[in-house]
Amino acid sequence: MATSAPSFQVRDSQRYGRPESGWRLRLYTIIFEADTRAGRLFDVALLLVIIASVAVVIADSIASVHARWQTQFQVFEWIFTIAFTIEYIARLACVRRPLRYALSFYGIVDLLAVLPTYLAILVPEMSALIDVRILRLLRVFRIFKLAEYVDEFGLLGQALHASRRKIFVFLIFVMLIVMVMGTLLYVVEGPANGYTSIPVGIYWAITTMTTVGFGDITPQTDLGRVIASAMMLIGWGTLAVPTGIVGAEFTLRRAASSSQPTTRTCHECLSEGHSPRARFCSDCGAKLPPYQHEAAEAR
Repeated sequence: MATSAPSFQVRDSQRYGRPESGWRLRLYTIIFEADTRAGRLFDVALLLVIIASVAVVIADSIASVHARWQTQFQVFEWIFTIAFTIEYIARLACVRRPLRYALSFYGIVDLLAVLPTYLAILVPEMSALIDVRILRLLRVFRIFKLAEYVDEFGLLGQALHASRRKIFVFLIFVMLIVMVMGTLLYVVEGPANGYTSIPVGIYWAITTMTTVGFGDITPQTDLGRVIASAMMLIGWGTLAVPTGIVGAEFTLRRAASSSQPTTRTCHECLSEGHSPRARFCSDCGAKLPPYQHEAAEAR
């Protein structure tokens, strides 16, 4: 486990509402905080269950494996569904703003992790409208639950959000290039060589710029091949631009996150976010308990 709790866990107490006392506080500490031994064990156990459930969904999509282990897969699926249902209800029960959590990204992912199994039973006539395999595909949303336990996912999301304007401007620039080059190929090659319209030329420009090159349509004239060569070279440079934008923001976010507080909580006033090296609460002045990560490392 990391030596400091993910920064999004600090924000969860403000976003969803941290209970003040009782069994809800104890449950909240286990589910949403990672500084305690029980919280770390819960996170590790849930990670293993998520990975196992996704592996079952993937294996169940293989026809030969499904035919042989169909009954076992159904049993495992119900075990995972019941486990995720209990976890979802526990998360809603231990926060003061359950609706806010239910409408959050992770709340929706938690719901999608269990909803398909119940839909297949409660609404059997849906099989006439929606193939059961679509419901199985929805279960793969469980993989997004992994993001809640890896701090780098949060940093990447922040980097993408901070870079959204630059990326938007870059995408507009790319669209202008593919429209101009696609129109140019339509004029140069014409319908005789497969470029029957400007949208077809734009499709070719997109596949060429992204270095995919399906080969279903290619320029036949010398001038068209020169334009295609230029598009390929532009494609190499185009791929590097968004990588640099997001990479720079990710580095800045990662450096800033190293100084962010943890979920360390004062047992007297229940305020959290104290530094691992703090000895007393910054709000009420009470003595803080030993930081769990440091205690674990010492053992």
